[in-house]
Order: sequence, then C-alpha cells, then structure tokens
Amino acid sequence: MIELDGSFGEGGGAILRQSLALSMATGKAFKITNIRKGRCNPGLAPQHLAAVNAAKDLCNAEVKGHAIGSTEIYFKPGEVKPGRYKIDIGTAGSITLLLQSLLLPSIFAGKKISYHITGGTDVKWSQPFDYFKFVFLPQMNRYADIEANLYRRGYYPKGGGEVKISINGKYTLEDEIPSILLLEQKKLLQIKGVSHASVDLENARVAERQAESARLTLYELGTPFNVKNEYSKSYSPGSGITLWAVYGDEEIDFENPIILGADCLGEKGKKAELVGKEAGDSLIDVIDLGAAVDKYLADQLIPFMALEGGLIKTSEITNHVKSNIYVAEKFLNVKFSIEGNVISCEK
Repeated sequence: MIELDGSFGEGGGAILRQSLALSMATGKAFKITNIRKGRCNPGLAPQHLAAVNAAKDLCNAEVKGHAIGSTEIYFKPGEVKPGRYKIDIGTAGSITLLLQSLLLPSIFAGKKISYHITGGTDVKWSQPFDYFKFVFLPQMNRYADIEANLYRRGYYPKGGGEVKISINGKYTLEDEIPSILLLEQKKLLQIKGVSHASVDLENARVAERQAESARLTLYELGTPFNVKNEYSKSYSPGSGITLWAVYGDEEIDFENPIILGADCLGEKGKKAELVGKEAGDSLIDVIDLGAAVDKYLADQLIPFMALEGGLIKTSEITNHVKSNIYVAEKFLNVKFSIEGNVISCEK
C-alpha cells in the first residue's frame, strides 16, 4: 500500500485527486493522511468527497474515511468499468477539478466511458471549462478521442452547470504510449477565446466588453484575434473570459500542440473591461516568458509524463507541480527533475 502525506506541497486537494487517478490506473491501493492540511478548513469538502465517490463507483473500490471533514482516507481500487456515469457534485464545486481524478484512468481503461457531470464550470481556484476543452484536452489527443460539451454554465454560488464528456482511449498502460515534448513556442499563429456571461448580463454587453478589452490589451502582439461571445441561462449570475495562444510552424501540430492559456472571472462590482484586461495581461506574461506550457497546464501534464517520460518548459514551477510530482513518483517507478523552468521525467 502507498502512503502519502496530504500536507506536502500546496497542501490542498491536488494530492487526493492525483492519487485517485493513478491508483485506478495502476491498481495500487493508497492511504492519505493530513488531507488539505494547508487549508483553513482541512479535510474533505463536498467537492473532494464527490471525487472520491465518483472514483469508487468507477472501479468498485473499497474505501474508508470518505466523509465530510475527514483528514484520512484509504482507497483500494478494483477494475475500471466501462459505461455512462452521472455525477452531481451538489455544490458549485469545480467539474474540471473532479475530472482530474477520472480522466487518466478512463483514457487508459481500454473501454469507452462517458460522464454527465453537474457542478461549477467557471469558479475560482480551478480551470474554467473553456480552458479544459481548448487548452488541456488538445494535449490528450495523443492518447484518446475525447468529446466534451457544455450544456449549462455553472457559476458560484449555486453551480448547476452541466458538462458531458465521452472518452475513447487509443492505448492501455500495456502499450507504448506517446511521450510529451513541449519545449519551444514556435510561431504565434492566433489568439482565440470565449467571453461568456449569464443571460441577465446581456443588456449590459458584458461578454462583448470583456472581449474588446482583451483585444485591445493583446493588440501589440499583431496576431489574429478571434474571441466568441456567449450568453447562457444559469442558476447564478456570472461572467468570465478564457484566452489561448496557438503556436506552430505555419499551422498547429495537432500531435504535439503548443497552446498557452489564461483566464479571468467576473465578480460583482468588477468592470467587464478589467476582467478582459486581466486575462489579456496574464496571457502576455506567459508568452513573454517563452514557455511552451503555462503553469496551469504543467501540473496537469505531470501524471501523463510519468507514464512514458517527457520534457516540458513551463512558465512557472508551482506547488501544484511539486505535489503532482510527489504523487507520481510514489505510484510509478519514475524520477522527475527540474532545471530552471524545464521539467523532465525518465522512466
């Protein structure tokens, strides 16, 4: 059994999420203590419990300690089962964070698996759905055919967002899996994005104002700018914008894409123009660092690098990166090294 200290690194939910994913993929049981010790309300929150319960259902696992507030959990996985799964987080807890526990084992299960998940799609402290779909999922094309669709935005506090995702993997862990090599930006081809808001903000043209502010902020790059404006019905008011920079020689390499992302969420009393500008400034910062991977993508690629090795240059080495390396080295016979902002993994 693998034992982990949940207070390592960022001390939040990342160690739990990655442990669930790699446990189901490898079939290895684990025990975590000090879960979310680095947070003001330690232990399992509803969104973390939802991830544990979803993982339990996916592989018929034996689980102990899965309750709100628990700081210790034992998880012994069974075999990942194909099928359609419906998950309701029950709060505005992040759908994309929950998927960090489910995606990797689903990709390499050798079976088609689909999820219908209800929760938060655009909430603080997590990647928005548009980042997940347009920045992260293109990296998964090397492993699986994945279709992700948004049916309703879920903003804080009520959530209620709906996402459906289907996963049809190309490999199992017994196969030779493509490695990840993301070191150079290459040529900036275009800036794309989605600016969104709840329908009650349409008369104020919030989505358009966010997008226009981002366009003006990024004008100096002199590259094509294509941001889609969207309004949708939601249980809580909200807005946000996700931007991504697409690189390639003369066109994007879909086998090894270079896509950098940035985003900003709207808040009550915060002008739409400021939301767009902050997202644009964040993207410029990442671009100027010469990275091929932004800091939010980097930590999510760590468990996949652990499977077959890899080399990436990121904009920043975060505590989430360190936490995910800690978990990956516990579950797999690999060694990561960090030199500057370059992360490498050797099997």
